[in-house]
Parts: sequence; structure tokens; C-alpha cells
Amino acid sequence: MRLGAARLLRSVNDVLATTTRGAVVAAAGVMLVSLAAQVVMRYVFGAALTWSEELALLLFSWIVLLMSALGVREGFHVRMDLVAGHLPPRAAGALAHLIQLGVLAAGLFLLRHGWRYFVETRGSVSAAIAYPIELLHLAAPVGGALIVLFALERLLDPLPPPAGER
Repeated sequence: MRLGAARLLRSVNDVLATTTRGAVVAAAGVMLVSLAAQVVMRYVFGAALTWSEELALLLFSWIVLLMSALGVREGFHVRMDLVAGHLPPRAAGALAHLIQLGVLAAGLFLLRHGWRYFVETRGSVSAAIAYPIELLHLAAPVGGALIVLFALERLLDPLPPPAGER
């Protein structure tokens, strides 16, 4: 049963991770273009855009939370192996599971409280562009949900240790 659940979760997470990567690339591209337009308009033409910084903040928020989730899945977050490197393999594995449980708890926290904030601020609009502010606040529960799913995958199917640790 555990192997089947891990395989199903990995398949679902493969699709989510691919979609997330694409969304991050698209958001980063749009963010960079809007910031470049802001710089050109301000320093070349002497007229600042009213919408570019707000759009960049929206996209940056999504990028940070989505990349945090991808970091959980792919294991590219900064980590300290000071303790784990001195533990026997079995204890190091237990510590890795404990850390993943902490990551899962953080994802659940972000999901729950992000959703509450999303609900509380529904109906508001942003100052410059007047987009529904829910678009900004939805980044937290979406990022939290992805962190939860990716942390569950790591619990069921841990990443192999880096090449130098084998």
C-alpha cells in the first residue's frame, strides 16, 4: 500500500512541479519586463509607471512561495549537515524524517493561515492596478498546499543523499 501511495503521489507531484516551474518562469519573465519598463520610463522618459511595481510585487510573492515549494520537492534548500554528518545512518535517516515533518507542519501552517487571510481580505482591490487582492493573498495557501504535498512525497520516498555523502 505504501509503495502504491508513494507512486501515485509522485505522479501527481510530477505534474504539479512541472506546472509550477512553468508558472515561475512565466512570472519571472513578466516581472523582469515590467521592472525594466519602469526603469526605462523613469530614467529615459522621466515618467514613472503607476502599475509596474505593484505587478512586480504580486509576481515576486508568487515566485518566492512557488520556488519554496519546489525547493522542498527537489531538496535544493540550504541545509546544515553538522549534526547529521556525525550520526549513524539510521539516526541520520530518522533526523531527516523529523525535519520533513517540520517542513510539513510549516506547509500546513502556511496553508491554513494563508487561507484564513485570503478569506478575510476577499473583495479588496490593489491600490494602483485595482486587481482583486485575492490574487496576491492566494499565493500563501497555494504555496502551503504544494509544500505539504511535496513534503509528504519526501516522507514516503526520501531523496538520495548527495554524491559526496554516499
